[in-house]
Amino acid sequence: MANVFKLRKGLNINLVGKASEEKFAVKPSAEYALSPSDFPGVTPKVCVKEGDRVLAGEPLFYNKACPDVRFASPVSGTVSAIVRGERRKVLFVKVTADAQQQYHDFGKTDPAQMDGESVKNKILEAGLFGFINQLPYAVSTLPSTQPKGIFVSALRDMPLACDFEVELKGNEQAFTTGLKALSRIAPVHLGVGARQTAPTLTEVKDIDLNVFDGPCPAGNVGVQINHIEPMNKNRIVWTVDPTTVIFIGRLFLTGKVDMTRTIAVAGSQVKDPAYTDVVVGTPLKDILGDRLKATDHVRLINGNPLTGRKDTLEGYLGAHTSEVTAIPEGDNADEVLGWIMPRTRQFSVSRSYLSWLMPHRQYDLDARIKGGERHMIMSGEYDKVLPMDIYGEYLIKAIIAGDIDKQEQLGIYEVAPEDFALAEFVDSSKLPLQQIVREGLDTLRKENA
Repeated sequence: MANVFKLRKGLNINLVGKASEEKFAVKPSAEYALSPSDFPGVTPKVCVKEGDRVLAGEPLFYNKACPDVRFASPVSGTVSAIVRGERRKVLFVKVTADAQQQYHDFGKTDPAQMDGESVKNKILEAGLFGFINQLPYAVSTLPSTQPKGIFVSALRDMPLACDFEVELKGNEQAFTTGLKALSRIAPVHLGVGARQTAPTLTEVKDIDLNVFDGPCPAGNVGVQINHIEPMNKNRIVWTVDPTTVIFIGRLFLTGKVDMTRTIAVAGSQVKDPAYTDVVVGTPLKDILGDRLKATDHVRLINGNPLTGRKDTLEGYLGAHTSEVTAIPEGDNADEVLGWIMPRTRQFSVSRSYLSWLMPHRQYDLDARIKGGERHMIMSGEYDKVLPMDIYGEYLIKAIIAGDIDKQEQLGIYEVAPEDFALAEFVDSSKLPLQQIVREGLDTLRKENA
């Protein structure tokens, strides 16, 4: 029987441009790319050279701290470029794809007949282990860690997010197999939304099922862990994106690494927002094609508007990206009298505008911050949208001050940057909270190494 958690705190932001459940086709791309920056905590070491031939599933780079953690090529083809940035940081490893895709065969296996170590080794061999993250620190995990539990959230409730139930259609067996494989390593906890009805999610066997009923960010896996089994310094858990569960399931069912995923192409600047099936690392220009309403004054986001990263048409679909969104940049906005006007079409959490009288209206928000960074105001804003048993504002202050003891006391081991996405949205101080939390976690990880 499922455990039900009703959350009161949070905020749903209804934006124009939510993807309809229809799908459109994207032609196979000539070139794909995998970026090490999609895997936090990984120091990459490239193991291929330009001109090398690779099969889908063969490694492009590995984690320097643990060479067993390799990162598989999403396609077969020829390594065309290793793009580096400042201080020779690896930005992308690009592969020119074969017209006919070829896959490294890792062999079909039944996870029910395997022990946890064998499952872990197979995922490592296939180059998918780096897709698994961990708490504390919210980084790509290592095989030496022994998790107390594995947490999967099938609820995506960020603005314009991809509905996982749409992605699940046709992938039910792979998802179930992936959960079964992970359950051989440690107990699996699956979080679903109260309105999700897919039998694959609601009728799982031998899995701890937890139903979350409440506003965004109820779908954040960190929020779910905080309510199911709160973290502490000496406890390690793994967090796995539901799409990664599908990748792992396909590995056991077919013996191949297939990184095809369903994403939402959404936002007010997209013509006919809908879903499409693409491979990780697909160029954004191929995904968006002629679907953009305009190319000027548009913010392209590799991800959703709250947690995604700013990108361009020259970018590539991220390893954990479940949606590509396009919203107005706002740099050409010309508002007469500015904030003095009633502004019924602007969204406000403080009831500054009359829009609070129309809770179901969809808003076409742009990317402007609308104010500069200023001194932190202790106003309780974070607590209203952060459904976790921590003092968010005090934790942020401790991170800024570099007080590690205070950070530990205030629950930094429980959080990931995405948990503060809504707090960053409502923050009147305009602080980059997700960046602050990421830097705090990285510093703490180095101190405890």
